[in-house]
Amino acid sequence: MTADESVARPRPAGPATVHAAGGVDYENVGDEYMRRRQLKRGSAGPVLLIGLGVGYVVAGDYAGWNFGIGEAGWGGMLIAVGLMGLMYTTMCFALAEMASIIPTAGGGYGFARRAMGPWGGFLTGTAVLLEFVLAPAAVVTFIGAYVESLFGISGPWVYAVFYIAFIGLHLYGVSQVLKLMFVIAIVSVIGLLAFCIGMAPFFDTANLFDIAPTDAAGASTFLPFGVIGIWAALPYAMWFFLAVEGVPLASEEARNPVRDVPKGLIGGVLVLLTLAALLLTLGPGGSGASTISGSDNPLIDAMEASSGTTWLSQFVNVIGLVGLVSSFFTITYAYSRQTFALSRAGYLPKVLSLTNGRKTPFLALVVPGLIGFGLSLTGTGDLLILISVFGATVSYILMMLSHIILRVREPKLDRPYRTPGGVVTSGTALLLAVAALTAGFVVEPSVVLWAALAYAVMIAYFALYSRHHLVARAPEEEFAALEQAERELGV
Repeated sequence: MTADESVARPRPAGPATVHAAGGVDYENVGDEYMRRRQLKRGSAGPVLLIGLGVGYVVAGDYAGWNFGIGEAGWGGMLIAVGLMGLMYTTMCFALAEMASIIPTAGGGYGFARRAMGPWGGFLTGTAVLLEFVLAPAAVVTFIGAYVESLFGISGPWVYAVFYIAFIGLHLYGVSQVLKLMFVIAIVSVIGLLAFCIGMAPFFDTANLFDIAPTDAAGASTFLPFGVIGIWAALPYAMWFFLAVEGVPLASEEARNPVRDVPKGLIGGVLVLLTLAALLLTLGPGGSGASTISGSDNPLIDAMEASSGTTWLSQFVNVIGLVGLVSSFFTITYAYSRQTFALSRAGYLPKVLSLTNGRKTPFLALVVPGLIGFGLSLTGTGDLLILISVFGATVSYILMMLSHIILRVREPKLDRPYRTPGGVVTSGTALLLAVAALTAGFVVEPSVVLWAALAYAVMIAYFALYSRHHLVARAPEEEFAALEQAERELGV
């Protein structure tokens, strides 16, 4: 009998529901259930994964981060970016270790599931999902601003065209999509470097401090909105890095996830740190911090303020649209894989994890896309950023707790990649994530409360229904079951 024949043979029927620890119940599913929920393996190596990590984030380089200058001035934003850069660097080191242990499409959900049980897995996975569904909705509003700048066309149908086009491309197949996302990310980075080259001759230190100090506590030329401004700028500083943590969601489609996913995470964050330093220096330094502090199209406004409309500004404007498309495209991939993993394991409705003939989770692409499109119609990209950041920071806190718990509880666990600094590194990321979470309440408390309400609705769904209908054969659940068995045997 071949391995394929063994897999195809139906398993003996067991009880319909099995009670398990952690207050959850598992439904018995057959081989057909898993066959209809498979991703295409071996589609990405380390270079494509680095490109995926940069592609997730690059829209934040073109628009969004500059709102932090409006909250804190250039000096406050500099400090905020330094803190968030440290948070993402330390977090990626910790995530790289966990991704080498649990290489599944669940990403952070899988890590937390192993460390903190089904409740921890659900809370982490849905926080990640909140981040990734809201981020494209924010990005598409910035795409609309770029389209209007280039072609004078605006309106909700612009958002609809981009959602339909790029969800359609994802439905075509992952191998082709990953390569296309990599090319788009490279083009986007070229546009950013062109901007930096164009702005360098106009750099003047005085431009960084052209926002007049307010009467806030600790206000100065360097911190015009006082010390509190640094705190308020944290969510926008995150926009330079937000979503790079989505690289592990490609684990089941990577060639060698244990080796390649850590490389993708760390390589991606290093590229993003370099771009953040260049943009934060040369953008406001060439045009004035006040010029871009409230702009939906900050790079072009900066170039036109310093040198007028030129062929280079038009080039960057066109490439800027590509950059926004890059993040929209790649984060669409991320939310679909997170939805797929949570659905396959029964945390979300199981129908969402069905895959088509190309092994693409089609409903996991379409349904969250419809929700994101509806939210994009508000046209409030800056507020959608805050909601996305809320989900992100909650997930960061839970993922870093997971790293610490696994290090303490399972010190002998095989770790193909080990985080430099261990729990000190993940503990640093944890503390900074708590600061970033609370910062959202400073900027716009009502928006964060709405985000928390949406999160509460998802928690109620799990508590009342889905925790009684989980699927033990999902990879993330099998990892947890293996750990439980080993612990009971004293291994």
